[in-house]
Amino acid sequence: MTAYGLARLRPPAVLPEEVFEYLERIQATLDPYGGKFLVHGAPVQVREGDWPGGLVLIEFPSLAAAHEWYDSPAYREILHLRADHIPGDLILVEGCGPDHDSAALAAALRGAA
Repeated sequence: MTAYGLARLRPPAVLPEEVFEYLERIQATLDPYGGKFLVHGAPVQVREGDWPGGLVLIEFPSLAAAHEWYDSPAYREILHLRADHIPGDLILVEGCGPDHDSAALAAALRGAA
């Protein structure tokens, strides 16, 4: 099932050179795992709550592929180029299947309560 890497990043006003190197190299780390950017730093339009920073959303063919990418030697080699300079949060999460039914989920949750 499709999975996603979602990052909320809070970049500084001026990006250091290391971040440009990270950006130049990250796609090569994603390719072997079928990772592709769906959102990459576009401004967010906050409608509820707070969202400091920008959003990155990467799609993977599976949660296993997302974990393999994040733990891969190639990504681990460049991770510090971003993490040392741009604070943020990153999660890996499995998506809903095409048959997802929110009403059925509500019924299951109600029954478990």
